[in-house]
Amino acid sequence: MGWHTSSLKRAFYQQFPKVDLHRHLEGSLRIETLLELAESHGIKTSSKTDFYSLVQVQENDPLTFSNFLSKFQPLRLFYRSPEVISRIAYEAIEDAAKDNVRYMELRFTPVALGRVEGFPLDEVMDWVAESTRRASKDFNIQTRLIASVNRHESPKLAEQVAQLTADRISKGFVGLDLAGNEAEFSAQPFAPIFKEAKENGLAITIHAGEWGGAENVREAIEELNADRIGHGVRVLENADVMALAQERRTPFEVCITSNYQTGAVSALLSHPLTRMMMADLIVTINTDDPSISKINLSNEYMIACDDLSLPHETLMETILTAANAAFLPPVERQNIIHLLRQELEKIV
Repeated sequence: MGWHTSSLKRAFYQQFPKVDLHRHLEGSLRIETLLELAESHGIKTSSKTDFYSLVQVQENDPLTFSNFLSKFQPLRLFYRSPEVISRIAYEAIEDAAKDNVRYMELRFTPVALGRVEGFPLDEVMDWVAESTRRASKDFNIQTRLIASVNRHESPKLAEQVAQLTADRISKGFVGLDLAGNEAEFSAQPFAPIFKEAKENGLAITIHAGEWGGAENVREAIEELNADRIGHGVRVLENADVMALAQERRTPFEVCITSNYQTGAVSALLSHPLTRMMMADLIVTINTDDPSISKINLSNEYMIACDDLSLPHETLMETILTAANAAFLPPVERQNIIHLLRQELEKIV
């Protein structure tokens, strides 16, 4: 298309209206806000460079899930007040809107936000919900919330979060997510909790096939009744699991840069995004943790097209696919698809 600078490329992809189905609040904190909060709360940072290395993936970091997860630990020191939690949620939505995201499902782990100060989980969830409501209105972006629980934590805790989430459907909560270290912790103990959550009106998304193999994708679909799969890039390792996902028409929430930084794929240029599409799997493109990965959704669209050779027309179809996979009633999904299609038709 004749672009000659990366800034022109970024501007081209920034104009696309976007849908992000897989974005973690805890991985979306502005670095400037963190530095400000560190100073105001007396959290010591020896230098900005050292601080960046604690909370963001650096070029010389090992590309492993353990290194990626380690970036979340210092962040837990910052959730010190209702005002801070509300602020980071508000800013996460503002940042998405600036990147032309039209619809987003923002997921967060109530236990992680409440643990340091011992905040009640219901209050934490209400703070995020209210801040989300305000930011969505202020920045003209539709946002829904997904509560996340971790495999390495107590199923009893997950059961509590699931019930609190179901109780807050009227406040914008639409789903329940199972996240965390799938390589070392089974999803089996959580199956009854997710079954009940679905009966209570919540949609289900499961991190699977990222750090663990394709069998985890099968488990997520068959035993946890997953409506969508978080990541799932290793599904291609097993033809039977691929066939299951094809038959069930289960969408995959793919996060290109994150999959590379966690070691889920060996090299960025070998990411299986396009192979998944060619295998007739339903694929969406998302950010995962934009602050930790130092990216936004425009970056991910640019990588998909410029590095992985995804045609622009296919990217547009993928955006509509994501809208169709949203955890929304059919009429609301179709309204979003209609608006997105109108915008996409203006892009040459």
